[in-house]
Amino acid sequence: MRSWTGLLFLLAIAIATSATRADEPVLDSMTHLAIEPDGGPAGLVVRGADSRLQLLVTGRDSSGRVFDLTTKAEFRSDPEGIVHVDPSGLLTPVMDGETRLTTLIGGLSTSVTVTAAEIREAALVDFRNQVVPIFTKLGCNGGGCHGKSSGQNGFRLSLLGFYPEDDYEFLAREDRGRRVFPAAPARSLLLQKASGQTPHGGGKRMDVDSHEYRVLARWISQGLPPSRDDAPVVTRIRCYPSERVMHRNSAQQVAVLASYSDGRTEDVTRMALFEPNVAELATVNSTGLVATNDLAGEVAIMARYQGQVATFRATIPLGSAPAQQLPIRNFIDEAVARKLNSLGVPASPVCDDATFLRRASIDITGALPTDEQVLAFLNDQDPAKRDKLIDRLLDSPGYADSFANKWNAILRNRKKVDPDAAGTLAFYDWIWNSLNDNKPFDQFSREILTASGDIETSPPVVWYREVPEATQEVEDVAQLFLGIRIQCAKCHHHPFERWSQDDYYGLAAFFSRVGRKNLSGNASVAPRDKRVFHNAGLATAANPRSGRAIKPTPLGDREYTISEDSDPRLRLADWLTSPHNPFFARSLVNRYWKHFFDRGIVEPEDDMRETNPPSNPELLEALSRSFVESGFDLKQLVRTICQSNTYQLSSFPNEFNVKDKQNFSRYYPKRLSAEVLYDGLHQVTNTTQAFNGLPAGTRALELPDLSAATYFLKVFGQPMGETACECERSQAANLAQSLHLLNSTEVHEKVSSPNGRAAILAKDDSRPVEDKVRELYRWVYAREPDPEEVGIALAHLEKHREAPQTAWEDIVWALLNTKEFLFNH
Repeated sequence: MRSWTGLLFLLAIAIATSATRADEPVLDSMTHLAIEPDGGPAGLVVRGADSRLQLLVTGRDSSGRVFDLTTKAEFRSDPEGIVHVDPSGLLTPVMDGETRLTTLIGGLSTSVTVTAAEIREAALVDFRNQVVPIFTKLGCNGGGCHGKSSGQNGFRLSLLGFYPEDDYEFLAREDRGRRVFPAAPARSLLLQKASGQTPHGGGKRMDVDSHEYRVLARWISQGLPPSRDDAPVVTRIRCYPSERVMHRNSAQQVAVLASYSDGRTEDVTRMALFEPNVAELATVNSTGLVATNDLAGEVAIMARYQGQVATFRATIPLGSAPAQQLPIRNFIDEAVARKLNSLGVPASPVCDDATFLRRASIDITGALPTDEQVLAFLNDQDPAKRDKLIDRLLDSPGYADSFANKWNAILRNRKKVDPDAAGTLAFYDWIWNSLNDNKPFDQFSREILTASGDIETSPPVVWYREVPEATQEVEDVAQLFLGIRIQCAKCHHHPFERWSQDDYYGLAAFFSRVGRKNLSGNASVAPRDKRVFHNAGLATAANPRSGRAIKPTPLGDREYTISEDSDPRLRLADWLTSPHNPFFARSLVNRYWKHFFDRGIVEPEDDMRETNPPSNPELLEALSRSFVESGFDLKQLVRTICQSNTYQLSSFPNEFNVKDKQNFSRYYPKRLSAEVLYDGLHQVTNTTQAFNGLPAGTRALELPDLSAATYFLKVFGQPMGETACECERSQAANLAQSLHLLNSTEVHEKVSSPNGRAAILAKDDSRPVEDKVRELYRWVYAREPDPEEVGIALAHLEKHREAPQTAWEDIVWALLNTKEFLFNH
């Protein structure tokens, strides 16, 4: 390992140096030059005095590399005076006419015809399409300003301008004569505060000579005209270019084009909002200029305008051919290798057997391997032993223990009051048996969604106990089974997605006929446990804003007409589990990928949207397709992931991938979860922990009731099962954790137990001391110690030969507090 890293370090110096030089475009080496977007044979057209057009100048050199040269371009027009282009490439019309626009860079020139029309016509300002976007761009209608529900200092706007009709009411009807003053527009508080002429809590938002000021002033002077009922609306936006290979420490101008319902297209770059999904890789300013940093990877820039979203994707290569190719075992490796090769990022080598044994045992079963298992695996000469280990782990009860622990928490299965215990245990047993029997995930999901009856006949009804409202059911189903956080759309259009309130309540309508009945006469069933049934009737949900009764509607699909006698949840389950559902399989494989790699292909794992694209789309698509073709086989999904060399890579980075956090060029170490760590502590110290009401020997990972957790589990981040988000489980380190491991009475008592590991080793005189040291290392790290580690342990034991148990306790305690024990690597 060290020799390999050293070799890569030497290679890094030469490669990184040449890559840095190659990142800068050499203007004289350009072989092709273009002004974009391409306007076609007719050239570019700007219509109306308020129109603006963001130009891009793109160059290509002899090696085929593409560079954005917009900020380096100088434009000349013939005849002059028809249009103006500023240093950022923004074109604005001056007068009607046609001109030839030319730019010259590095000995190359290119030109385009530009036509300016209707410049002198005093067209009415369209409130919805011209005024509202200004408030969004300037941040006036954000959630921290006038867009919050109570407004700010008596002035309220709809959040992000999603309801222009309300905004018009607030501006044109309220406080007229102060907020807006048509007789003297410049005296309007709307303009004076935003331009800093009058004290404003939000500070100065625009200049008096700015485009935004002129549009608002003209709208006010025109008498505050409302938008026409038939005014066109934005139907979609797109980024131009949509994707590009960029170089480190380079820039790329992005334009945003809006399509309207009347068929026209308009440049809205300067009115759009931009945001990167990985700020470490790139930044973007308010005009859409993307600047990359010194890291390789892929970044998406979200553009938002008028409730529509689009993304620009930038691939940023390291700048060299990877020195270490990822060895291919299956389609996962193929997709990851293609991505790494395109980025020029070398993968770490495959990990050793001891590392793989510990890693796979923890990730699949949530348990450390035993001393006997370590010896057997390390001595096994079978070349297929890793695949056979994966199969053994999947066939063991530990697999169901580990994944039942995961699903139990995010399905909110918890006891709030003592009578809940029976239902909580029944639902946990159902989850465990479903996973142990490898029930197809589509069937698993269907049985939860359509659960009817009581806990004795259908334990999944307990899920309806914990999400008693249709809105909770909608949000949990979307997050758990679709990977969509739709909560925002309950009150307003989702700010980063296409989902509206109608989409939200269309999904809620599927749960509108869920009935609940008290189970009177059954003393063994808690009052919170009900009989769940389909309450016959027409399934609809009312949009509280519009008052419209919305029929059951799957996300992105058409309305369903469902008879009053049919349970709408059956139709929802049909749509949800369909092989053609664009969300279901993708959500699950991304969730499981996160389990094994500590980072989803989409991250966070349950926030899948166009503006948060996957780091490797090919990988996500291939995994989803494989999962569907397997019949939604969860064990096969785990097997496929763990058999890949991508999963089996070393966690030690090389000089090139040390900063890689999204492309899976190495295994990303992760802290052991609270339950795994607690069980590992007991396994290493040869002790147990009693849990109230549960059989002796029950492990933390096997707890059906999250409320039975000890202080140790809580301080190390075990979730309470209060939400459907896996983010409730905290993997962050804190001082309380360190102090508990170092100084707590609980850990001290387990380490010094008279029947514990230290005592057993101290009393064992039948073996050489070195053999016992090696055994302890196998229990703790699932590997043999190196000579230096053996020497340190033997020296400590010799120094304290008069108190051997205390010496062994010191060693056990020290090993438990190392990062190698606390992390899966």
